[in-house]
Amino acid sequence: MSASQFAKVIAESTSTHSEWSLIDGNNVVAHAIISGINPYFQTRREISHIIRLELPRDFFKRRWDRILFYGAGCSTAERKKIVELSLVAQFKTPVTVESDLVGAAHGLLQHDAGLACILGTGSNSCFYDGERITKSVSPGGFILGDEGSGSSMGRIFLSDVLKDLAPRDLIEEFYAVNKITKADIMDSVYNNPHANNNLHNYSFFLAEHLDNEYARNLVTNEIKRFFDRNLCQYEYKDYPVCFVGSVATRYSEILLQVAYSYNMNVKKIVSDSMPGLVAYHSIALKGMQ
Repeated sequence: MSASQFAKVIAESTSTHSEWSLIDGNNVVAHAIISGINPYFQTRREISHIIRLELPRDFFKRRWDRILFYGAGCSTAERKKIVELSLVAQFKTPVTVESDLVGAAHGLLQHDAGLACILGTGSNSCFYDGERITKSVSPGGFILGDEGSGSSMGRIFLSDVLKDLAPRDLIEEFYAVNKITKADIMDSVYNNPHANNNLHNYSFFLAEHLDNEYARNLVTNEIKRFFDRNLCQYEYKDYPVCFVGSVATRYSEILLQVAYSYNMNVKKIVSDSMPGLVAYHSIALKGMQ
């Protein structure tokens, strides 16, 4: 089969948003960004609802050869099945569901060996040998881990705000800018199924105040925790390290400084893996011609 005969949909999803590309051969013919999909927090019906109501009609105009979905929360067979059934019901097309970490490895490294890291709403990492993931440190999620992520930074910052441990001027500005109260903060964390997203969103207040010693130290220390508790468990000295995610790009200057202090060779920092995934699957198709 030639590449020009093969049409597919590639999707990459975080807990916050999902990016979709419709590929005909090697050409991107449609693109969309919709709500995030994560089977840890959403049911099959909720996922189907997002797909059907938010994706443009171009994505449903005919049956595609395959749907390739890479997503947060798709780390077990049970969770993958939830997404797979939702996709099959909407597209009536063969589906492949993989974790966002596999997507990051394919998109960042293609067929080269190295470390692929996610720093966004959550965090994750792996060693990829150019064909498959051979080692991954458990991310732990936003309660037990996710060091260096937006949700982890947000959790620490909001705790300091509630306990009056952050600088008084930052606390006052935070409440004024977000127009919330202490009760609102508690509600957004403990009475919301998407608490990790809320923590992530609140964390970006820090990005606007990196000239403040407290804010800069919080971000720096949290990125160091990601290195200490995750990346240092790999044999990283002989391999490039790549990062993807909103936190990685927003704090790229600090990220590079921390990496330099650990003698790590950072090859790439990008906001999303989609361009790399399109290239990865285009290369795969060439081998089918």
